[in-house]
Amino acid sequence: MLSDAVHRHLELYRSMGFQYRVQEYLLLSFVAFAESRSESFLQTATVLEWAASAPSLRQRYNRLLVVRRLACALHAEEERHQVPPADVFGRAPQRRRTCHIFTEEELACLLQAATHLSAKRSMQAVTFTAFVSLLAATGLRVSEALHLQLADVTEDGLVIRATKFQKSRLVPLHETVRQGLQQYLMARNRSKPVSSAVFVSKRGAALPYSTVNQTFLSLARSAGLRGGPGQRGCRLHDLRHTFAVRSLEQCTGDRQTVARHMAALSTYLGHAHVSDTYWYLQATSKLLGDVAEAAETLHRGGQR
Repeated sequence: MLSDAVHRHLELYRSMGFQYRVQEYLLLSFVAFAESRSESFLQTATVLEWAASAPSLRQRYNRLLVVRRLACALHAEEERHQVPPADVFGRAPQRRRTCHIFTEEELACLLQAATHLSAKRSMQAVTFTAFVSLLAATGLRVSEALHLQLADVTEDGLVIRATKFQKSRLVPLHETVRQGLQQYLMARNRSKPVSSAVFVSKRGAALPYSTVNQTFLSLARSAGLRGGPGQRGCRLHDLRHTFAVRSLEQCTGDRQTVARHMAALSTYLGHAHVSDTYWYLQATSKLLGDVAEAAETLHRGGQR
């Protein structure tokens, strides 16, 4: 009964345009926990015990918030569903999380760790090496890469269909990226997967987000880029932040040139507004140096 309720809840939010990817993972985890106790209705004690098992305060707060939203909806239909209090774990801080901007050396370590994921006969190492490489080289959203189909790989680039803002776009690829992707696809096709998705699991089905995220965390720990569970560190989404920052670092010229570059970068990343791209930017020594140089030129009466 709880499983059916969760699926109806997910369908409702997705019909309103929400992706609800992380929420789905959490809700299914909670349902498995509750149904292992043969519970058919949401129980406050069970919700709090499951939420409290998360390794950090923020994760405990997020778990409670996700299930509580479901509980409120179910309680409106059936009063036997209990709604847990919202303030059990306090309030999570609402500050912007600092993103990790990868260096070339860190990316190399990450990819090296991916090559040791499994035995040579398995596609896991090849798949995750290609997946991480593509994210780093294109700044794609994780969901966009996971939803890529074979037909989306064209001579002109990758066709990204109906993504976050329900718009499709073409993402041109550098020749080295194209060659690397083609090499992966040749290896993928030899394994004869059952799915038409570009990135597939060991069984040949489309890779699920939960598997990708957990594997990345394992790779990051192997590369020394993250601590244990519950500790802060780089995230898979930080590859997109890194792409945006490194792209801006390579832009030289006056403010008009930078403005044109930002507009092109925003389009490439699939943002609805240039202001959305600003969220991905973070200060680096290179960017701060450029800002200081521009300020000095302006102070001397020049134009930048």
